[in-house]
Formats: sequence, structure tokens, C-alpha cells
Amino acid sequence: MAALSLALGMADQIQESSAAVNLDMMFIDEGFGSLDEDSITDAMQILGSIQQANGLVGIISHVQLLQERIPTKLRVEETEKGSHIIQTIG
Repeated sequence: MAALSLALGMADQIQESSAAVNLDMMFIDEGFGSLDEDSITDAMQILGSIQQANGLVGIISHVQLLQERIPTKLRVEETEKGSHIIQTIG
């Protein structure tokens, strides 16, 4: 939760300090695996509020509980020839 708070705070600070920077999108690859179900719910509500404000949030996660709560997904598979999208849901 601290890392998520830091990422969101830094994004706000960057936008406030520079009129030339507009962060309409962010990717988060944080330690969701260490969160309990209540904390994941809180994090998803926070990220959902960003989406409702017309922001785009990409989450990189291997946590099953988090994956179940994300409505639109890209599944990526790594092969010897590189990574590629194998499934789009939502």
C-alpha cells in the first residue's frame, strides 16, 4: 500500500509541478501479492477512482484475486520467440 501511495503521490506531484506533463495513464507493478483481501479491495477502489476520472491504469499482476477483479485483461505468454498477447478479455 505504501508503494501504491508513493506512485500516486509522485504522479500528482509531477503533474502539479509541470504544466507540460499530463499523466493520463500509469502502469503499476507493485507488490499486490503481499496484500490481504481487504487491502486489495481498497487498492482496487483507489485505482477505480482514477479510471472514473478518465485516467487509464494498467496493472501487472500474478495475484489471482486481483486478476479476478480486473474487468479488462491482456494475457501475455512468453515463448522462445518472445512475448505475445494470447488472450484479450473485456
